[in-house]
Amino acid sequence: MLAIDGTLFDFKRLDLLAMRESAVHRLDPRAKVLTTLVFIVCVVSFGRYELAAMLPFCLFPIALLALGDLPAGYIARKVLVVIPFAVMVGLFNPLFDRQVILQLGPLGIWGGWLSCLSIVVRALLTAAAAIVLVAVTGFPAICVALEQLGMPRVFAVQLLFLYRYIFVLTDEGGRVARARQLRSCGNKGMGLRHFGPLLGHLLLRTWERAERIHMAMLARGFTGEMHARRRGRFGAGDVLFVLGWSALFVTFRLYNFPQLLGMLLLGS
Repeated sequence: MLAIDGTLFDFKRLDLLAMRESAVHRLDPRAKVLTTLVFIVCVVSFGRYELAAMLPFCLFPIALLALGDLPAGYIARKVLVVIPFAVMVGLFNPLFDRQVILQLGPLGIWGGWLSCLSIVVRALLTAAAAIVLVAVTGFPAICVALEQLGMPRVFAVQLLFLYRYIFVLTDEGGRVARARQLRSCGNKGMGLRHFGPLLGHLLLRTWERAERIHMAMLARGFTGEMHARRRGRFGAGDVLFVLGWSALFVTFRLYNFPQLLGMLLLGS
């Protein structure tokens, strides 16, 4: 029960962080969304063996983390969640790619290990950029920005409803878990065979509550249009933010700065 309530608060904390006042928070959401999209495209476009070349891209999430005054530990814990999934994606690469790419003395590094590690680094960078974007913008504002950038309204609204349904599901899950513990009388009803009916009951409860919420929205005049907490305009500062970071990302993509730095230090 406490774990579910803690998870619910953990989800809401991103929305609370997005309500802060800083230079990054005050930027137009479209500028931050466009910049993050350029960042993700540049990161995922690297070759499977290019690992060190992606390291300079750490500058973007770290800079937004500092400028937005975000808690580094909280963001790091969110980012580390993607590591098991990334490892599962690249886990079998060393079995199929045994070509020696790097020689460290007597030890030969297979290309499969490099490609696996490259997948993990990409996942960490893109996840960090996405989580920091939500923390400095807010998910509703991101959906509004996507609609303004050309996404069909029905997709943007469904994306926002899917995000809000997480809170409904977690809240109802906490109530169901609390009721189950109060009625368990020791270990009665705590076995695995009771989880099937419990999940079905949870789905029905969240469905009914979502229907009530939708009826309340219609009663208050909801027409499918989303409203952001901040209504700004795309000014000169936003243009500089997009162009400056995008130019830096393209430069990092075209030139391997860690390799150039290593050649400079070695004098070759």
